[in-house]
Amino acid sequence: MPKQNAFYAQSGGVTAVINASACGVIETARRHRSRIGRLYAGRNGILGALDEELIDTGRETAQAIAALRHTPGGAFGSARYKLKSLEQNRAEYERLIAVFRAHDIGYFFYNGGGDSADTCLKVSQLGRTLGYPITAIHVPKTVDNDLPITDCCPGFGSVAKYVAVSTREAALDVASMAKTSTRVFILEVMGRHAGWIAAAAGLAGQGAGEPPHIILFPEVPFDRAAFLARVQACVARYEYCVIVVSEGVRNPDGRFLADAGTTDAFGHKQLGGVAAVVADLVRSELKLKYHYAIADYLQRSARHIASKVDVEQAYAVGRAAVELALGGENAVMPTIVRKSDKPYRWGIGTAPLARVANREKMMPRHFITADGFGITAAARRYLAPLVRGEAYPPYRDGLPDYVRLRNVPVPKKLPPQG
Repeated sequence: MPKQNAFYAQSGGVTAVINASACGVIETARRHRSRIGRLYAGRNGILGALDEELIDTGRETAQAIAALRHTPGGAFGSARYKLKSLEQNRAEYERLIAVFRAHDIGYFFYNGGGDSADTCLKVSQLGRTLGYPITAIHVPKTVDNDLPITDCCPGFGSVAKYVAVSTREAALDVASMAKTSTRVFILEVMGRHAGWIAAAAGLAGQGAGEPPHIILFPEVPFDRAAFLARVQACVARYEYCVIVVSEGVRNPDGRFLADAGTTDAFGHKQLGGVAAVVADLVRSELKLKYHYAIADYLQRSARHIASKVDVEQAYAVGRAAVELALGGENAVMPTIVRKSDKPYRWGIGTAPLARVANREKMMPRHFITADGFGITAAARRYLAPLVRGEAYPPYRDGLPDYVRLRNVPVPKKLPPQG
């Protein structure tokens, strides 16, 4: 069988370790040059295929590719762009196949979340329909940790570590000043529908009364009266209260506390800062001095404090994606399989994309305490191994030394899409 080229693209919000997955894909493809020709990357994700803006990763040195393993962000550019269904816009998928055909691309590696899994599945299906088969493998990535089947998602462990560390450090600051200054500190973290990141903050405290004192999850409807009573009780007992709130916390009627009234490129509601909403409630109802912080991009880009486990798993799924493709698999995703908690052991499995696409894995109720404000021992057992180990990047002049690729473009062969 003649060898074909491969295409890799990054999708959605980037992470501290998505480039480690890219490194896994590229280095593994290079080890199989007898079966995979050139490996192209999409400039700005899937838009790179639609616009025929391809990057020749073969023009990068082995040292530069290896440095991706410790570099955050998206080395080739990512995009929040969701292809419509085949019925709504078949032309987009046909354009992808046309670009793949023009550049002799037979392997498609798409690094992203649930929406990307759906695109990957559709490309594999349409390729067969149009007589140009594509081996499409989804490479899992999402800080939200909400992909089904896989035990955890690359990107999550590092965000979890950042949030747990930040919660512990901020709590020490607040505790030292509580007598005469701030009594309530609120940290807003990502998590539109699933509270995994907020839950990770619970690792910061290990004993009764240790912060965070309150965690607000999307899975638990916000109870205003119970929340205010808990804040008041914590301040009375400990002199201060540390709160971690997921951006997707909802009112009992299902509305987001922080619904900004707009949507993003994926059609998801744009959220407008739930920390400020919670802080205003504390101010108006309890008259307590507060400060709040929004982790925002800091939590997902903090490669300097990445989890070693997360880095290793991100690289492993990238490597496995290529190996699965060469092993004859199609329309699947490599998964992380937990074998034991203590000692923590894991391996790589596979899942069909039909069972992954457009599905979300929420926090199980038994991971959340009965009062809805904390994590259980079961959650702690699940979360703790994922933040373990340090994988510091190299430093130069006191700052992390990250790589910037040359990103040499591939000459176009097709006219622009209409």
